[in-house]
Amino acid sequence: MSTTVGSFIAGGIAACGAVTVTHGFETVKIRLQLQGELQEKKDAPKLYRGVIHGGSVIIKNEGFTGLLRGMNCAYIYQMILNGCRLGFYEPIRKNLTQTLFHDPSVQSLGINVFSGATSGIMGAALGSPFFLVKTRLQAYSPFLPVGTQHQYRNARHALSDIYAKEGVRGLYRGVAPAMVRTGFGSSVQLPTYFFAKRRLQRHLHMTDGPALHLASSACSGLVVCLAMHPSDTIMNRMYNQTGNLYNNAFECLWKTVRTEGFLAIYKGFFAHLARILPHTILTLSLAEQTNKLMRKFENRVLPGRAKENI
Repeated sequence: MSTTVGSFIAGGIAACGAVTVTHGFETVKIRLQLQGELQEKKDAPKLYRGVIHGGSVIIKNEGFTGLLRGMNCAYIYQMILNGCRLGFYEPIRKNLTQTLFHDPSVQSLGINVFSGATSGIMGAALGSPFFLVKTRLQAYSPFLPVGTQHQYRNARHALSDIYAKEGVRGLYRGVAPAMVRTGFGSSVQLPTYFFAKRRLQRHLHMTDGPALHLASSACSGLVVCLAMHPSDTIMNRMYNQTGNLYNNAFECLWKTVRTEGFLAIYKGFFAHLARILPHTILTLSLAEQTNKLMRKFENRVLPGRAKENI
């Protein structure tokens, strides 16, 4: 592993590469999650009927730019989130392991989960305003609107408008469920990735390389999606609301389940899976490669410090 700063940069670059490919699925997922918000199932419109239909409808009415709404905010958020997630995971894990076991090479599931959750929560809290704006931009449609519609010209206008009307508190609306969501996802993403990687190496004798990274990332992505989707639905509804439709995440969860049924919290699951699998695969696989490049760079510029963090 490269230094903390090196891992932060490598993780951010890898995540931006991944989001370039998967952002369109995120747009479809958000609209599916907002569709029929607080409406009984029999009364709820079905403007978007799944991943493929949703994507084709958006392209037909809004062009490819409709799928790519909010991508600039997505880049900034991913730099912050995955920079923290991949940059701070190993230092937190090593320090805790050294403190409790006096040997940083020990692999403890509890410490790994805690380290993943902590690093992810840090990133989610820091990047929340950008995820808020991204969600609102992606939810907006001049043709087939679902949920609350926010007519922002661009990300800068959105940030300034929210700040002018609601202050800093408005920019951090929904940060609590965002931290829970990312905590769930991060607590299993890296531990599952490294667990799958070790098992594949041990039992299938796979060597370190792209095939191993791909298989490990796929396992991680599936587990992440299962763990974080319900809180993802709640978070996006909290982010997209105006006023006090939901006072907190628990009220949002209660109103959603009571009005739309339990399965409402899994709206857009397959769109989420279609996004999270390639996103996780690309992020973690690219992170492996960018970390190698970062280590080479650090060995030239900071030889002593880089070696200490390998």
